[in-house]
Amino acid sequence: MKKRLFVTGLSGFVGQHIKSSLREADSAWELLPAAGYDLSDAQSLAELWPELPDAVIHLAGQTFVPEAFRDPARTLEINLLGTLNLLQALKTRGFRGTFLYVSSGDVYGQVGESDLPITEHQPPCPRNPYAVSKLSAEFLCLQWGLSEGWPMLVARPFNHIGSGQKDSFVIASAARQINRIKQGLQAAQLEVGDIDVSRDFLDVGDVVAAYFALLEKGTPGQVYNICSGREQTIRSLIEQMADLAEVEITLVQDPARLRRADQRRVCGSHQKLAQTTGWAPQLTTQQSLRAILSDWETRVQQE
Repeated sequence: MKKRLFVTGLSGFVGQHIKSSLREADSAWELLPAAGYDLSDAQSLAELWPELPDAVIHLAGQTFVPEAFRDPARTLEINLLGTLNLLQALKTRGFRGTFLYVSSGDVYGQVGESDLPITEHQPPCPRNPYAVSKLSAEFLCLQWGLSEGWPMLVARPFNHIGSGQKDSFVIASAARQINRIKQGLQAAQLEVGDIDVSRDFLDVGDVVAAYFALLEKGTPGQVYNICSGREQTIRSLIEQMADLAEVEITLVQDPARLRRADQRRVCGSHQKLAQTTGWAPQLTTQQSLRAILSDWETRVQQE
């Protein structure tokens, strides 16, 4: 008998990968349908569950940092108050299952190099409205778990990459441009922001596997980093993609792509997650980059 799972944000990048992973015959989970709803409209959630889920993964949110600076009120409305609306709607329906809140490694903010790799003991210090909204919703969820007795888990994924990501994200943007160059649609110049920062990149397939590992084996009331445990510069990933695509490129910095409040180096520790659940990354960077290039080859042809 499969357990019933409800996932918010199924149409997004990670949601699509959750859907495809659940199509595998050996999955222990059955995905509940989600008719049209709006997290910021509590009324739209009232009739959402004909049958109660055994677990919820709350993925949906406003995730783009520049948009959060542009409209912080809307970001808080969706990410914090939307989470409250979801919790209240589930409570009204009598939900008592496992709730996994998907936060972000961005809540840690600026972390000194002496404190790398970042563990869950690192005090959060958000540096943008998006990270503030995610940390606020974390506290709300953990409080809810205490007050309502739900098994409540918080995941803090770091940067994830993979097929299906919007090109507003750096690796997806580079893959799109490399394919446009390869197909003769743009000059061999790749427009980039600050690419000499390092980040902890993890394939979206490994991120999804971590979410399911937490549903099965996570300790309620705990926060878990989801990351690769190693740092790579954005420049190195772009150069690897260009090599894989066999494209000669020149990198050109575009001032419009430079981000505020940027950290030079990011590396997380997934030790707590691994010890609790046995999870470990399975996909190599090369596998990720090949999948991303292949995905964008098709998407560029369809543009």
